[in-house]
Amino acid sequence: MAYPSDVKYTKDHEWVRVSGDAAEIGITDFAQQQLGDVVYVELPEVGRTVTAGEAFGSIESVKAVSELFAPMSGEVTAVNELLKTKPETVNADPHGTWMITVRLTNPAEAASLLDVGQYEGLLG
Repeated sequence: MAYPSDVKYTKDHEWVRVSGDAAEIGITDFAQQQLGDVVYVELPEVGRTVTAGEAFGSIESVKAVSELFAPMSGEVTAVNELLKTKPETVNADPHGTWMITVRLTNPAEAASLLDVGQYEGLLG
């Protein structure tokens, strides 16, 4: 799968699409492949503050449970409610399925994230 160039990536296999002081956050195709069939996604409440590098939720598959890490800091402004009833959406379209949106407290944090070339290099 080709990785989108309009997002930034983390070494923990999350992606973030920044637009001004807002960001959508999800997991990469590599992450969903490693997990296998996703059966449950636990996401934070709207209004919660997330901090870059810290866990904001978890994702459960038939293989394992993994934490989800915030690529950037801010306040959760929306949660993808579809994932409560259809968590497998992450497997079908990982880069089109956002998990949370965040109002960023420090948009400059994006500079420390990976671009598509760096992320693909990380994957080998």
